Amino acid sequence: MRIAVSACLLGVACRYDSRSKPHSGVLRMIEGHDVLPICPEVAGGLSIPHPACEIVSGHNPDAGEGRLAVTDAEGIDQTEAFSRGAQVTLDAVREFEAELAILKAKSPSCGTGLVYDGTFSGTLVNGWGVAARALHAAGIPCIDEEQAEAAFPHASSIGG
Repeated sequence: MRIAVSACLLGVACRYDSRSKPHSGVLRMIEGHDVLPICPEVAGGLSIPHPACEIVSGHNPDAGEGRLAVTDAEGIDQTEAFSRGAQVTLDAVREFEAELAILKAKSPSCGTGLVYDGTFSGTLVNGWGVAARALHAAGIPCIDEEQAEAAFPHASSIGG
């Protein structure tokens, strides 16, 4: 199986805070599979580190609320970088012919169902990260590390 995986889940220090979030369950699940590490924020040109970013509440296209907007904790609009990163990521995942994407939960790029609301208060709302939204719209199944762990709690790998 060909799987795209958020690079931070693989141990790459590419998050906004220069850290990684290696996930032992994901690392076990991908053993024996072809893996494409992805980081839409780096692909979009954001530096590491950079201020935390969130999708602005009230601008959630999934909820029919206008255009997508992403701002950082300093109030700077980062929508263009996130959109560019999503497109570069989608192109790479298509070229790789990934059958699945395992993405970082709650991320403004990679969140799959829950993202922070744009107030930088830790409040979660229903929604998809910018890259996850693009992958999902292109028909690529997307799950986050929490969903993967729940679906395959004892599996050493997924697929065939």
